[in-house]
Amino acid sequence: MTAYFNTIVNRRELNMQKYGVMDASYQAAGCDAGIRKLVDEFYHQMETLKQGKHIRTMHTDKLDVIKDKLSVFLIGWLGGPRNYAKKFGQMSIPMVHKHLVIGEEERDAWLFCMNEALKHQDYDEEFKKYLIYELARPAEAIRRVSQMEHS
Repeated sequence: MTAYFNTIVNRRELNMQKYGVMDASYQAAGCDAGIRKLVDEFYHQMETLKQGKHIRTMHTDKLDVIKDKLSVFLIGWLGGPRNYAKKFGQMSIPMVHKHLVIGEEERDAWLFCMNEALKHQDYDEEFKKYLIYELARPAEAIRRVSQMEHS
């Protein structure tokens, strides 16, 4: 699936000026409700797609807290209210995941499930491309930290 990651990070033709400024991405995602809908669909894709089965096993059976954490993180990361630290404490995305063995296959499976979840959202097509492009960066950082931890 590494080719999948490469197709995401090579999308420099995107019109990114619309997003990533102030709360433009948060608004484009439908604010809190739209982001929570995306996260619900993401975990649904992870549970139902063959490509997501392996990474689903990295999570606990109950997803309520994990869904809330990802939602609150994305809300702040996309320019909405930054409540993650208040609710869950300070964190570094790569360090939170370093206990997991995450290679290219797991990174790409995560991005694949997120991309499939994006297809079910009413977001502008340019925003969908922008978001998966931006999510590829922390996904790669998580992979690198995991590889250093487990090599």
